[in-house]
Amino acid sequence: MVGSPAHSHPEGTFGQRFVERAATYGPVCVGIDPHAQLMQDWGLEANVDGLRQFTDICVEAFAETACVVKPQVAFYERFGSAGFAVLERALSALRAAGVLIIADAKRGDIGSTMAGYATAWLDDSSPLCADAVTVSPWLGFGSLEPVMQAAEQSHRGAIVLAATSNPEAPSVQLADVRGVTLAQSIVNQVAQRNAVHEGPGNLGVVVGATVDNPPQLDEVGGMILMPGVGAQGGSFADVERIAGAAEALACPNVSRGVLKQGPDVGKISDAVMEMRASYLK
Repeated sequence: MVGSPAHSHPEGTFGQRFVERAATYGPVCVGIDPHAQLMQDWGLEANVDGLRQFTDICVEAFAETACVVKPQVAFYERFGSAGFAVLERALSALRAAGVLIIADAKRGDIGSTMAGYATAWLDDSSPLCADAVTVSPWLGFGSLEPVMQAAEQSHRGAIVLAATSNPEAPSVQLADVRGVTLAQSIVNQVAQRNAVHEGPGNLGVVVGATVDNPPQLDEVGGMILMPGVGAQGGSFADVERIAGAAEALACPNVSRGVLKQGPDVGKISDAVMEMRASYLK
């Protein structure tokens, strides 16, 4: 992929493009999660060839059906440069199909290192360029400045972890910061950054569909990526309840319920369509 042509800046903000595509395809995000057990369940070897086959099946199934696709970067990174080459090819194919891509990398660092991550995932010239990347604010919201600036300049998205559904999260994310939870503080700061746009902005938040004490999201002004729907216990009703007045920006993430239909491309595609239909009822 070295020397591949640069990608052009997309039109409008990431949030606007999500709302527009969701109007046709529904708002559901599907994951590409080639972890070892799932690859085994599909009859694939846990090696680069298996990774490539898994990914090709997902790309074929999602290209014409999905609003948003979220590859889990860790499952590619574990194979080193060969794994990243598979991911690069998938990103290119999904981008060509018009699918919105969130690279689930959860990057978080400071200064020039964070700027490096921003370039890797959001810069037009990068072979890993996606429509958005997940980022961690736990070194301080201000540490995300390089990636937030890159998102604004490139019209791509930075999706900030706010209220995640892992059991360890509440001890940090529900801590009090000047009278609000840390999760709410993150949401409020994202909302402030998005307020410069007339419509949805480039920044988003991750709020699990299974969290017990979700932040208030009415003013967030950007995508609300909501993992945990399906096998993890969350429902579309939970998505609606937690998102509140910002429901139009909610992007429920379903992975296991779709991927368990593999390796049959048709069954995976049908599962995405069923999810879309269920949400849009």
